[in-house]
Amino acid sequence: MVYLGRPSKGCQMCRTRRIKCDETKPTCNQCAKARRQCPGYRDEFDLLLRNENQAAARRALKANTAAASSSSSSSSKKATASNKNAQPHPRQQALQLSRSQTAALTNSLSIPVEDLATCHFLSNFVLVPPQEQHSARGYNHFLLPLLQQYSNGTNRKEITHLQHAFNACALASLGERYGVPSPGRGHGRLTTGKEKETLLRKGAEEYTLALMATNAALRDPVRCKEDGTLAAVLLLGMFENITARQDTGSAWGSHVEGAVQLVKARGKKQLKSKLGVQLFVVVRSQLIIHNFITATPLPMGVSWWLNEDANSDPTANACERLNLLTAELRSEAYGFFSSPLSFSSSPASIAAVEEFLARARALDAEAVEWFATLPRSWQIESIPYSSSGNENIFPGVVHVYPDMWTAAIFNLARATRMVLMSIIVRCAAFLVRPGDYRTTAEYAFAARTASSVVSEVIASVPYHLGHLPPRKDKRGNPIENSLNGRGLGGYFLTWPLACVVTHDHVTDAQREYVRGRLRYIGDEHGIKYARVLFGVNLRLPSMLIFKDGKLAAAAAASKIPGAHSVGGSAGAVMRAAGLTSRLRSV
Repeated sequence: MVYLGRPSKGCQMCRTRRIKCDETKPTCNQCAKARRQCPGYRDEFDLLLRNENQAAARRALKANTAAASSSSSSSSKKATASNKNAQPHPRQQALQLSRSQTAALTNSLSIPVEDLATCHFLSNFVLVPPQEQHSARGYNHFLLPLLQQYSNGTNRKEITHLQHAFNACALASLGERYGVPSPGRGHGRLTTGKEKETLLRKGAEEYTLALMATNAALRDPVRCKEDGTLAAVLLLGMFENITARQDTGSAWGSHVEGAVQLVKARGKKQLKSKLGVQLFVVVRSQLIIHNFITATPLPMGVSWWLNEDANSDPTANACERLNLLTAELRSEAYGFFSSPLSFSSSPASIAAVEEFLARARALDAEAVEWFATLPRSWQIESIPYSSSGNENIFPGVVHVYPDMWTAAIFNLARATRMVLMSIIVRCAAFLVRPGDYRTTAEYAFAARTASSVVSEVIASVPYHLGHLPPRKDKRGNPIENSLNGRGLGGYFLTWPLACVVTHDHVTDAQREYVRGRLRYIGDEHGIKYARVLFGVNLRLPSMLIFKDGKLAAAAAASKIPGAHSVGGSAGAVMRAAGLTSRLRSV
């Protein structure tokens, strides 16, 4: 309905004569003086829901007819004809017209795809911490003030690259997601049709524009240190994980390495602002994962990344310290085991491996202490779950966390422990070769610890993906699961599940469940990198130990007495073992 001005409460006769009615009831004095029969007054309902004129009614019905299908159009015409003959009550007429106008309005509204993508990304991939909590307990929330600057027109030139990068991620996340609502179609679903192709094409175009604009900003000595430039680089890396194009790992890694160089150039000054600290913490977390994957040395060392000005949350910072130290240890151990010169019986090689083993055990002991001394605000609620009929929940225990940010920190710590267990087993295999490392105490300890950690990661999956079993509060009222469908939960879960699905100490049922969850994240949450991990067929650390055995056999065949007497024969030994190309993939 439309507003046609203040409705008149006069009688029908006075309104027809266009004179002022004194509204005397039951008969007005104007009709009495004119010796006319007063027809009375309109119903209160008619005053609230007044009909439009016939032209406006025809326009509304025409719009509704154009938006409806041909079958529904013909049926509505028949219904209209029958209604005219039946002369329904005015209230029914008003209700029918209101419905027709609402339908016409709903069908005529078409939300721009860019706006829909923006809302989808902000609601799924931006975690804003509550006001009473520290600003570090969020993710991607630095985008809100930066994009606000763009919308207000301030520093527009400096953050154009950020806007393009944001648009690329928003369009790609909406386009890659299976079964998301379609613009202007109510409850319609967007699958693999023309709309999805349009979203992905526009996302790729925005990504190209973002690359060009970011490269231009990086060449500027001032703009390269802006918050918007670092945020744009982080979003470019996120785009690679969402779309999972060819060489996704190296593309994402190159963006992480670029972000690290920007953080280095920005120096300590960046930690003087909240935005600077938020960006620093995100880069540090992504650097840890990147170094776990590539086993490359930490740039600037561990101490540089443990800057006191970035210690916003003591508990999270203690976990980040363990993650960084483990990444450093993995880099050193991987470099040692990658060289055939290390596979000799020299005292130096044995001492180096024993040192790696001791450091790994010490770091794991610190991780156990970290879990045991968590503050009360970090405590987990455990819910027993024994049913096997729900593919979203693995039978056993389901964990409920204080918030998504805390859950992500927990799983990063668990992934770190799995990396430490791989290092321990690999070192044990080196020290007992040619014996069976599976008979050692180190292997038994690592197998027991890894199995426990794997179960804990799996118990966190329903919380991340919004599949918690029905719960009730202390009063017996159902607890609503507010995290259902959030893409950020799947994004956080991808790395821990990758560690689980490739680890040796995982049962077949657990591995099948994790692979199913990776596929779900790729299809339902639109994070296609999870789909890539779904197809990975690695077993660690057994495949690494097998590779070490090949290198040791090649070293023995080449009669290498020790590391110092070999000279430049390392490449020849690796070629003899046939491992030159495979080293890059394991």
